[in-house]
Amino acid sequence: MMKKRQLKAVFAMFLLAGGVLAGCGNTEKTATTEKQAEKTEKTEQTEKSEGEKEEINYGEAFKEAVTELEKAKTGEKVDFDKVTTIYTTKLQALVQKRDAEFQDTLDQHITAALSAGKDGSMAPMVVKQLFDKLMQKVFYATIKHEFTEVEEHWGNQEKVKEEVEEAKEFYAILQSTVEKRDAAYGTNLVDTINGAFSDIESAVEKGDALAFALGKQVIDKTLMKTFYLATGALPHGYASKAAAEAKENADEAKVEQAEGWAFYQSVYPYMKKHAPEEADYILQQFDLQTDVKTLDPIAINKAFIRGWAKVALHEYEESEENWGQDKSAVTALEGALFIDMIGSDLKTLLGEQAFTTLNDQAHKYLEAAKAKNKEEGEKLLKQIEVTLHAAIEKAK
Repeated sequence: MMKKRQLKAVFAMFLLAGGVLAGCGNTEKTATTEKQAEKTEKTEQTEKSEGEKEEINYGEAFKEAVTELEKAKTGEKVDFDKVTTIYTTKLQALVQKRDAEFQDTLDQHITAALSAGKDGSMAPMVVKQLFDKLMQKVFYATIKHEFTEVEEHWGNQEKVKEEVEEAKEFYAILQSTVEKRDAAYGTNLVDTINGAFSDIESAVEKGDALAFALGKQVIDKTLMKTFYLATGALPHGYASKAAAEAKENADEAKVEQAEGWAFYQSVYPYMKKHAPEEADYILQQFDLQTDVKTLDPIAINKAFIRGWAKVALHEYEESEENWGQDKSAVTALEGALFIDMIGSDLKTLLGEQAFTTLNDQAHKYLEAAKAKNKEEGEKLLKQIEVTLHAAIEKAK
């Protein structure tokens, strides 16, 4: 077992990279300009490497690497050279593309973890968890990338169908993570995502761009809900697991804190944009510089509730600003999905009836946005906003 000070030393590298990630919000204006310039180049690079992408089975490569890392569970020696070779020859190019597209530093994190595993400065099981969860973020980001490709090639049905199939292949790699949350919380996330993929395929056949945009949001936000359930939700998130483990074994608890940190990377940038205080608080709690014995799962859960409620309010603000356009309906759906994301928490916080009413209002508002019924939309929006602000206050 790695000593605590060694673990902290290795995570100093991650925190440095995390600082780069956190700094993205401060450089947003510059980044936006650079992103536009990079977009054309990125598209060209993607098209050039399309043949290469078809030759690599990312799911098999990921599974092979994780299987080797999992030998640590039974005390077997892990062949880090083998894992590093799999990563550099089959996965790294994909990671670097997503880093460039989403201004991320995942390649730096993964490379540092594999190197630390090889030189013995990080426990193999910690390396496994970081590699596993950070690669899942890469696959999640790649689904988003494929959907962007669909929108860019809308009208070219064959090309669009190929992109949807690729998105489904990357989702297949993540499905077991979604299934675990369904088993833990009694949710139907897998069915929701499968249904949304069917809706998307139907939308492509019909040339219905709005239906595609709505289906895309259901898949994206359901995957975000999966990552939330894995990190800050009660009672099965890694915040709760690490806090409970800290009473028995602080070193093992640190490993679970690290798992929470790695999973949280998939949703941190989104929350950071509209609820920076809550997003940074959660990041700081999962940070290994934080004494795991002081980790507070209730406070983390409340930060998530406030954060997602603020994000939902932002989506509704966008819906109101874009009234009469497709974007108004799309952001109305996003608002409803963020409410659903914390549905169980809102039931506890506001009561069953208040949540049912909020959920009903959110769905009626979506229908009003689709029908462009402004009078009905304005009335519902006021009610939704009052309830979300009340939830934010109660979650303090």
